[in-house]
Amino acid sequence: MSENDIIQHDVIIIGGGLAGLRAAVEACDCSADVALVSKVYPLRSHSVAAQGGINAALGNSPEAKDDTWEKHAFDTIKGSVYLADQDAVEVLCREAPKIVLELEHWGTVFSRDEEGRIAQRPFGGAGVPRTCYAADRTGHNLLNTLFEQANSRGITFYNEYFVTSLVVDEKRCHGCIALDIHSGELNGFVSQSLILATGGYGMIYDHSTNSLINTGDGMALALNAGAQMKDMEFVQFHPTTLYGSNILISEGARGEGAYLVNAEGERFMDRYAPKAMELAPRDIVARSIMREIAAGRGFDGGYVHLDLRHLGADKINERLPGIRQIAMDFANLDPVEVPIPVQPGQHYSMGGIDVGLDGETGINGLYAAGECACISVHGANRLGGNSLLDTLVFGKRAGAKASNGKNGADISVVKNIILRENNRIQDLLNSKGEDFAPLMRDMKKTMFDRYGIFRDENSMNHGLQGINRLKQRFKQVAVKGSGKSFNQALVRILELGYMLDIAETVALSAIKRKESRGSHFRTDYPDRSDDKYLKHTIIKAGTGQERSLAYSPVKLGQYPVKEGND
Repeated sequence: MSENDIIQHDVIIIGGGLAGLRAAVEACDCSADVALVSKVYPLRSHSVAAQGGINAALGNSPEAKDDTWEKHAFDTIKGSVYLADQDAVEVLCREAPKIVLELEHWGTVFSRDEEGRIAQRPFGGAGVPRTCYAADRTGHNLLNTLFEQANSRGITFYNEYFVTSLVVDEKRCHGCIALDIHSGELNGFVSQSLILATGGYGMIYDHSTNSLINTGDGMALALNAGAQMKDMEFVQFHPTTLYGSNILISEGARGEGAYLVNAEGERFMDRYAPKAMELAPRDIVARSIMREIAAGRGFDGGYVHLDLRHLGADKINERLPGIRQIAMDFANLDPVEVPIPVQPGQHYSMGGIDVGLDGETGINGLYAAGECACISVHGANRLGGNSLLDTLVFGKRAGAKASNGKNGADISVVKNIILRENNRIQDLLNSKGEDFAPLMRDMKKTMFDRYGIFRDENSMNHGLQGINRLKQRFKQVAVKGSGKSFNQALVRILELGYMLDIAETVALSAIKRKESRGSHFRTDYPDRSDDKYLKHTIIKAGTGQERSLAYSPVKLGQYPVKEGND
C-alpha cells in the first residue's frame, strides 16, 4: 500500500448534519483543507427531521421584549435540574442571537411576525416565547442552508462512507478508517484534526423518533479509542410521537396551543403541572402521559390525544403544515378535524462524549460536537429548541479549534489499522454464525422496557445481564451475503456492535445513579439527591473490555441550585 492510497486533509469531520456542516464551514473559513465523511448524503442526516425551532433571546414577541441571554440561561439550567455546566450554558445562550441571525443572513427562511421580524413561539420550560422557527420544518431549512454554504466553499464530501475505526495511538488521533459503502473497500483518512459529529443513538430503543442511521457510531468509536463518556443515563423521551410509528409530533404544536387530552376528555396536565400545563419540561409531560395510561385513562393500545382542532385550519396550515401532513400520511387522519393519537418515545441523548467548550476530548487531535458530545449544556433534561442551537454554537467552536491542529499524523499508523480492519470485516463475511436481526430486536426491547421513562434497580440489573449476553452472542454473528458493493447487512452488523457498546454505558450509568433527576426517573429512588448526585457520571474503557465508572463535579456559577424538579 502506497501513500497515494491514503486520503489526506487538514481537518476531517465525521457526520453531515448541522454540527458537522457548521464545523466544516468554520474550519474552511479558518483556511484549513476540510473534508466531511458521512454514511448518508448530508441532506439525509437526522438534523433534517428537527421540527419545532431554535432558541435565541431576540425579544421579538410582545411577551419577550425584555428577554436576555441570562434569562435563557436560567431556563436552561433550571430545566437541566442543575446538572448543566453553567460556563457552557453561558456560551450557548450568549451566542444564540448571533448564530440565528447568521443563518438568516445565509438564507434560512424563518417564519415572520406581523412586523416582519423572525417569529418566536413558546416552548416547554421557557419563561417567554423564545423559539425561532421555520413553520415546523426548522431543521430542514437550517440543514439546506448550511449544505449550500459548505458547497459554496468547495469543501470535499465523502458521502456513503461508514467509519469503522478511529486511528488513535498514544492518546493522539491520526485519522480514521472508513468503508466505502458503494465499492465495499476500506479507505484510510489521515488528518491533523478529526471532529466527530455523528449524532445520537436512538436506535438502541424501541419506540424512537430517531432516524435509522442514529446508532451511536461516533460515541462508540470515541469510547473504544479511549475517550470518556459523560451522563449517559440521561435519555430524553419526547411526550408526543405518533402512535404506531413514533414519528415526531413537534413541541411546536403545544407551543401553538394544542391540548393533551385523555380518554375521558380531560386536559390532564393540570394534575401534574397546573401552571405550565402542556408546556412543562419534556420529562414531566412524558411521565404524566404514562401515568394517565397506567391509571386507565388512556386509550386502548396505550396513547392519549393531542388536540389541535381549536387552532383552526388557517393556523395549522401556516404554522404546522408538516404535522398535518404527517398525520394524514401516516395515521390517515386530518388534525383539523380529529385529534392525533400520541405516546412518548425516545428522542434525544443528553449524554455523550465528554468534551470541553471547544470540543476537546482529551485525545490530541480528536474533537466532538452536536448530540454525540456532552459539553454539558442540557444536564438531566434538554429544553426543546436548545438542540439545534447546541449543534451550531459548538459545531462552530470545534471547527475553529480543529483548524489550528498540528497533530503530526502518521500515515504508517493508519496503514496498520487498515490491515486490522480488513481482517475483521473479512472474518464477518466468512462467518457462518448467527443472524444479527434477533439480537437487534432483543436489545431494543431490553432498553425500552428496562431503561425507559420509569426505572428501578431490579429491572435494570436484569437488563444489564441481557445486554452482556447479547454482547457475547454478537461475537458469533454472520453477514448473510458476501457481496462487497452496498452490503447493507455488513453495515447493520457493524452498527449493532456500536449500539451494544452504547447500551452498556447507558445501563451502567443508570444503575449507579440512585436518585431521580430530569429524564432519569427511578421508582425505587423517586427523590432528587443533590448531596450525593449533583455530579456528572463518567464512563471510560478500563482494562480489557471492562468499563470503569467515576464522577466529576458540575460547574456551577451565578445561578444557585434550587430544590424541586418543576
